[in-house]
Amino acid sequence: MINLLLVAAGGAIGASLRHLVNTGSARISASAFPWWTILINVLGSLIMGLFIGWLSRRSGTSDALRLFVATGVLGGFTTFSAFSLDFATLWQRGEVVGALGYAATSVIVSLIAVFAGLWVARILP
Repeated sequence: MINLLLVAAGGAIGASLRHLVNTGSARISASAFPWWTILINVLGSLIMGLFIGWLSRRSGTSDALRLFVATGVLGGFTTFSAFSLDFATLWQRGEVVGALGYAATSVIVSLIAVFAGLWVARILP
């Protein structure tokens, strides 16, 4: 139960940070292109790499810290960081085909799913 609470608390922080970046960006830029979403995804992925790399060099670190920061805060800030870490893990294990398949499937199927959801929402009464 404590692990769930750690993830939930971190997720609340990450989601709040994402909201602040999004609302702040609307004040800075009138562009309709999602530059800030790209920034969030890239920044979250960079922080995920730095954090997991740092965590892997330390002995005796608890799962709680990883759950709070990686799954919670960064997962709430951007799920793209988790996707990026999964891809990097597969790649570093030498599972190149698996990594590329994972990336292609994730992006393509997720795009299809969002369009399917939009379509279903339009046809429902």
